[in-house]
Amino acid sequence: EYIMRDESLHLAFGCDLINTIRTENPQVWTGQFKENVTELIKKAVEFEKRYAYDACPRGLLGINAAQFCEYVEYIADRRLERIGLKRVYERENPFPWMSQSVDLNKEKNFFETRVTEYKVAGALDW
Repeated sequence: EYIMRDESLHLAFGCDLINTIRTENPQVWTGQFKENVTELIKKAVEFEKRYAYDACPRGLLGINAAQFCEYVEYIADRRLERIGLKRVYERENPFPWMSQSVDLNKEKNFFETRVTEYKVAGALDW
């Protein structure tokens, strides 16, 4: 749970950073640069897919490598859109239940679970 929370925060930071750079330096965000970024993401997807088949060749707990590959493509499209690029794979989420686990903005009952979200302190008045 802590790892998932931290990874979600890292993802949000990375996307926000890319989008800020795009906004502040539009001359950098050329057609060629967009194509390069898209190609890098496509390469990363291929590495992830190979890993899926290596790590889970016969499936595990109801999830097989082919489904994981679809999920990787679905996530790649979400990341591309988040930084202002076009989707490549047009996949639906094969694991809709995963979205509930990854959702960073869930509220938790203090008495029922361990709360893991960061709290942002207000400005201190010295």
